[in-house]
Amino acid sequence: MIDSATRAETAPAHSTGWIRDRLRKKNDDDWERPAPTRDQVRRDIIGTAAVILVAAIALETSRGFGAAGGEDRPIWLQHLVLALMVAPLALRRRFPITVLLVSSVLFFLLSTYMPGISTQLAFQAAYFASIYSGVAWARDRRLLRLALVAVVAAMALWLILGFTVSNFYDSFVESLNESATEDDDTYRGIMPPLASYAFYSFLINAAFFGGAILFGLTSWRSAHQRERLAKQADQLRTQSAELAHQAVVNERLRIARELHDVVAHHIAVIGVHAGAARRVMEKKPETAAGALQTIEDSSREAVEEMRSLLGVLRASDEADPAGDGARRSPEPGLADLETLVAEHRANGLRVTFTRVEDTPGALDTVAAPLALSVYRTVQESLANACRHSTAGSAVVALRTGSSGGVRWLEVETVDDGAPRPGSRAGSGFGLRGIRERAALHGGTADIGPRAGGGWRVRVRFTQR
Repeated sequence: MIDSATRAETAPAHSTGWIRDRLRKKNDDDWERPAPTRDQVRRDIIGTAAVILVAAIALETSRGFGAAGGEDRPIWLQHLVLALMVAPLALRRRFPITVLLVSSVLFFLLSTYMPGISTQLAFQAAYFASIYSGVAWARDRRLLRLALVAVVAAMALWLILGFTVSNFYDSFVESLNESATEDDDTYRGIMPPLASYAFYSFLINAAFFGGAILFGLTSWRSAHQRERLAKQADQLRTQSAELAHQAVVNERLRIARELHDVVAHHIAVIGVHAGAARRVMEKKPETAAGALQTIEDSSREAVEEMRSLLGVLRASDEADPAGDGARRSPEPGLADLETLVAEHRANGLRVTFTRVEDTPGALDTVAAPLALSVYRTVQESLANACRHSTAGSAVVALRTGSSGGVRWLEVETVDDGAPRPGSRAGSGFGLRGIRERAALHGGTADIGPRAGGGWRVRVRFTQR
């Protein structure tokens, strides 16, 4: 006996399975097989005409050995009856349920009217094909079930009346007695003659109708599966196209961030030294020349970095005739932060750089993509301090550690400046790029003014 606790535990699983089965059955019932194409209808018409021709030839051939014996009606009428039984198949896929019902009516009427012709293979095969086509192509499955129930019930009633009301049994027993003798055991079975023949007829009709329905269901389910697979293939192609498009968009965003950081850094350096050169050009030509040399070097570095970055867009399997791919330099990382800080020191910004590791060598194991994001974050932070503020000093701190079993890497840039008078606000792409880099590595970004003055950019990345 199952207690209430067990019932409470098992009921949800049973209910879920029952609901899932009901939903699957509902989806199957709601699915409609697409209507046949013109080519399919044309093939049905041609095939039906060919079957009528072959059936006529088979009827005349079988007449030679008495297969159509006992039929005293005109030969042309016999061919007409056989053709009437086959003709509805021309529309078997266009109107499957109608053909099923019409063929059933014709089968009952023509078998009664001309029993000798009903034994022809084409006659039986035509009815089998009509049942199969109805099950395989019916778009209204509920109407199909009603039609099948009506047909099977009519066939059962027809057989019962044949064995009970008509004189079939008397003629059957009489013919059996004429063929059998007292000493001949070949006409004796495990059941009486009527019961044996009734059971035999039931098996034949069950195989006939059951086979047609089974083959029809198999065809219908195969069509359903093919359409489902086709839809899944379309969805996969759509998803693949969306993923490819998203990959292109992500790559464009990455390149845009890199370009912005590279250009912003070098333009900031060029702007500072261009202004210094303009102010001392007449009084201190040597200082102006040094500033111009810095501008030249910075612009050359900007061009080289842009060429290295854009080489990704031109990369292909073919050899690069210009040889640009061979001159691509590696992406900057944590080891290049000292050089970046030294450049800004040379430009007049007092920068202090510190590295804090929770374990020795922890910063040496940082992956290249994460190291590039840290480098670009510091580069953008210092470039903003030069372009948009009056900062005279800045502090860059690089830290690493772990919390909750998760490794993290944090970089913080703090300056002491205020917004530069007359300086126009930037596009905001630089700060957006910092936040995007943080999100890319599962981190967070804290960007904004400090309470005591100055500006802070603090980003914590998650190490994977």
